[in-house]
Formats: sequence, structure tokens, C-alpha cells
Amino acid sequence: MELKQQAVAGTTESSDIMVTIDPVGGDTVEINLESSVEKAFGARIREVIEQTLANLGVTGVCVTAIDKGALDCTVQARTIAAVYRAAGKDGEFDWKEIDAWNA
Repeated sequence: MELKQQAVAGTTESSDIMVTIDPVGGDTVEINLESSVEKAFGARIREVIEQTLANLGVTGVCVTAIDKGALDCTVQARTIAAVYRAAGKDGEFDWKEIDAWNA
């Protein structure tokens, strides 16, 4: 999926995560994470973001995530929303597709 612009999804409220996607080109995926639960769950948050990007076929991005204790499903949903907004396809995702990813 081609990303055209920077996009944001989520908030910095408790139990949420704010995900910012910046297209940078190339094949790299850089994740900058600030989390109130970094020690316990930082690796898992990064894993969910990386897997979601892979499922969407997205590379060449810098992701900045500010986490306030979000569950995996919230991390995944915010990442998807930010990617689709960055691609100019906001509202086009088939949310039922996630069931296939998690099977």
C-alpha cells in the first residue's frame, strides 16, 4: 500500500495509544515507542505494530506510538486506521479481514 502523507490515529488517554505514521520510503520499518508500560509490554506492542504493518504490506515508514496501556486489539486498530489515513483510504478497510489475520 502506498502511503502519501503523515497520519495519526488514537489519543493519549488512559488505555489508548496514539499512532503516527510517517512515510519515509525504502523498505525500513522504524518504531519509536513511548509507553507507560514499556518494561512489561514494550516488546509486545512493537510486535503487534510490526505484524499489522506486515499484514497490510506496508514498509518504508516511521511509526511513533505513545501508549497509555492499550490492549493488543486497540494497538492493531489504531495502526490500521493510521495506515489507511496515510494512504488516503480512510474508511475503506474491511474490519472482518482481521479475523483471518488472527486465525
